[in-house]
Amino acid sequence: MKKLFVLLIVAILTMNLFGCSQTTEASGEDLLEESWESILQEAEGTEVSFYGWGGSQRTNDWIDNFLAVRLKEEYNITLNRVPMNIDEVLNKLLGEKQMNVMGTTDVVWINGENFYTAKTNDLLFGPFTHKLPNFNQYIDADSVEVKYDFGFPVEGYEAPYGKAQFVMVYDEARVEAIPQNHKELMELVKNNPGQFTYPAPPDFTGSAFIRNIIYDIVGYEQFVNMEADKEAIAKEIQPAMDYLKELKPYLWRRGETYPATIAQLHNMYADKEVFMTMGYNPNEAAGKIATGEFPETTNTFVFENGTIGNTHFLAIPENAPNKAGALAVIDFILTVEAQASKYDPNTWGDLPVLDNARLNAEEREVFSNIQIGKGALPQDVLLEHRVPEMPANLVPIIEEIWMENIL
Repeated sequence: MKKLFVLLIVAILTMNLFGCSQTTEASGEDLLEESWESILQEAEGTEVSFYGWGGSQRTNDWIDNFLAVRLKEEYNITLNRVPMNIDEVLNKLLGEKQMNVMGTTDVVWINGENFYTAKTNDLLFGPFTHKLPNFNQYIDADSVEVKYDFGFPVEGYEAPYGKAQFVMVYDEARVEAIPQNHKELMELVKNNPGQFTYPAPPDFTGSAFIRNIIYDIVGYEQFVNMEADKEAIAKEIQPAMDYLKELKPYLWRRGETYPATIAQLHNMYADKEVFMTMGYNPNEAAGKIATGEFPETTNTFVFENGTIGNTHFLAIPENAPNKAGALAVIDFILTVEAQASKYDPNTWGDLPVLDNARLNAEEREVFSNIQIGKGALPQDVLLEHRVPEMPANLVPIIEEIWMENIL
């Protein structure tokens, strides 16, 4: 019995030492002091696990059929795409941190509230962006959309992956005149009851629709430095809640129920249950027209006062087992080749993050030659009508207020 007890103690101590050694090995404290050439040598021939949302087949195909293929050719890196919702990834990282063990996630697709949670809980490796050659060459590090993620300072702990902007999607065969603002949207919906709705929060796109309505009614400047105080926020957005309350009886099923996800709303639009849908990828509709999922008469628009745009990012967990490989993957994603491929609506349609002023004439031509497709708005139109996202810590409070007032 005594011998068994001793063996048990030794086993526990060994596990603790192993866990600590794993964390130390994965810390990467010295990695950022190495030359880029040394980092690439460490990355060559390794496997990189890429964790992120897997709900879009087009996005998955781009990662599997372009990114993974080119990384294998360029660096002999094997990319392992792991589809997982970001809240599950965060729970995984938090659990690993508590156990003090090395993780299995090398790169994570993240932004907004989730980045705020990860960074404030010390789950991320960095700052690392200054080490990436393509970040230094092509990214405007002083841009608000690079320095801040939903109003929260990035400080080099994530690198831009792509851009998004909220757009409304409609069927030209069923909508004669597109609404230029919230007032015209109200008039259109009242004249066509049951033909419009939006996903209920916490669906990302449905939440964004609500924030766009708030912006169009009360503006956005006051939210930039607003404290996360529910009472103050509720007072500020009350006119928008009143608007959504007035809109509710004219929605699909009289607003008694809402689509749970944007995918459900897309399907309703494709089945002609409603004459509008929406999206945070302005080129998504063009892709769905090309595949026959949306009717040929589909088009997109933005409000005249603008719609919310944001940047999505890539980060490296603090306990990532292959930080060198992660750095190589993220740097490759910031090449002209990768960003142009991702921008093509025939593959993904994700907006590029490279600063146009940093591109030479030949590189600019690569992007200008891409046909964005029917139903998509040109980049210059989107940029002219782009307003910033709210601070991440305000978003869940607004969703809670919507549920209390509208749902």
